[in-house]
Amino acid sequence: MPKNPKNGRSKPVKRDEPMTGTMKFFLVCCVAELYLLLIRRFYINADSELQRIAWFDTYLWVLAGAGAVILAVGVALSLLWRADKRKRVLGWGVTGVGLFAAAAALLVRWNMSTLTLLVVVVPVVMLLGILWSLYDRECALSLTILGVSLIVLWVCRRVLSSVYLGLYVKIAAAVYLVLLAAVVYLTKNGKLGRLLPPKADPLPVYVACGLSIAAIAVALVSSTIAYYAMWALAMVVFGLAVYYTVKQL
Repeated sequence: MPKNPKNGRSKPVKRDEPMTGTMKFFLVCCVAELYLLLIRRFYINADSELQRIAWFDTYLWVLAGAGAVILAVGVALSLLWRADKRKRVLGWGVTGVGLFAAAAALLVRWNMSTLTLLVVVVPVVMLLGILWSLYDRECALSLTILGVSLIVLWVCRRVLSSVYLGLYVKIAAAVYLVLLAAVVYLTKNGKLGRLLPPKADPLPVYVACGLSIAAIAVALVSSTIAYYAMWALAMVVFGLAVYYTVKQL
C-alpha cells in the first residue's frame, strides 16, 4: 500500500481536470453554434418577409439587450468574486456569454453576411480550444496559426473584390502577414514564453507560418486564387491534425 493514500487518489483527479475543462468548453461552443443557427433559421432563412422584418426591428435588439444584461451581471460577479479563483472564472464565463450574445446579434443586424463568418469561427475556436487543452504546445500553436490563416483566406475570397471593403481587407491581411513574421522571429529567439516552451520543437511553427504567408500573399492577387489557396491550406490542416492525433495517442 502507498504511504500516502491521499496523494495516490489525487493524481487521477489532476489528470481529469484538462478533460473536464475541455468538455465544458465544447458544450459552451455547441450552445453558441446553436444560437447562431437559430438566428440563421428565423432571420436569414425566414419563412416570410414579415418575419425577417420582425427579427430585424425587434428580436435582434432583444437578443442584444439580453446579452448586455448578462454581460453586466458577469462583470459584477467577477468583481464580487475576485478573491475566489473558481468563482471568478465563473464570472468571466458569464461575461463571455453575454458579450458573445450581444455582439453576435448586433453584428448580424449590421450585416447579414457576418453570420456566415461567425458560424465558421465558432467551430474553429472550439477545435483550437481542444487542441490547447490536450495537445502539445507546438501542435496547438501551429494549427492555431493555420486555422486563423484559413479564416483570413475566407474573408479575402469573399470581400477582396468589394469596392467598399476590399482596401480594408488588404490592409488587415498585410498586418496579419507582419504578425506571422513576428511569430517566426519570436520563435527563433525563444521569446514566446508559455506559448512555446524552450524544449518544444519549433519546426511545425515555422512550417505553419511559412505556408500561411505564402497562401495569403498569393490570395491578395485575386479572390479566385484565394479560393484555391484556402482549400490547399485546409488539406494541410486536415493532414497535420490527423498526424498530431495519431502521435498524441
